Amino acid sequence: MSLSDGLVIDEHGTARCAWGGSHPLYVPYHDTEWGYPVTDDARLFEKICLEGFQSGLSWLTILKKRPAFRAAFADFDIDAVAAMGQADVERLLSDAGIVRHRGKIEATLNNARRAVELRDDAGSLAAYFWRWEPPRRTTPVDLATLRGLSRTAQSTALSKDLKKRGWRFVGPTTAYAFMQAMGLVNDHLAGCTVHDRVEAAAAAFERPG
Repeated sequence: MSLSDGLVIDEHGTARCAWGGSHPLYVPYHDTEWGYPVTDDARLFEKICLEGFQSGLSWLTILKKRPAFRAAFADFDIDAVAAMGQADVERLLSDAGIVRHRGKIEATLNNARRAVELRDDAGSLAAYFWRWEPPRRTTPVDLATLRGLSRTAQSTALSKDLKKRGWRFVGPTTAYAFMQAMGLVNDHLAGCTVHDRVEAAAAAFERPG
């Protein structure tokens, strides 16, 4: 493989964002998930919860554990997680397959209850989250710009609104990582093979609400 301008080029000549080629688990995640628009409420809820669990850790750690997280949290069915109680917290704290952090586990149960409220208010999580989509970029992001993007005005505003609604572990950096992954922004680098696929998906995407 060769590396240039934040891209890694594999033996087949496929150029990816460097992180996307840095581990076998990252390749399909980068190529088929990260940055593509998502409207499924369970997947949106899953992602914002897992971004909270990632705090202080790497996304690779969470991605390796994602199947165990899905098993532990009822595939992130919002109503099922909202119905969990203290006994479930204790059960989850003994589950070696996930990140055993009491505050993050309790935040996930809390956030499920807040998600039920948000769904009742906005119609769906998708309708709510897609309100925060910024204007689409006219040109792909370059490495220097991306390195400076850990939060934006939109992610800061989203974080503030979620916290006002009672959500936890949803700071501006977490909110921006969520926006990147769920397709609200396209942060695949210029020259990345996936950039144009994501942009085409965004152009064809029917915004909810």
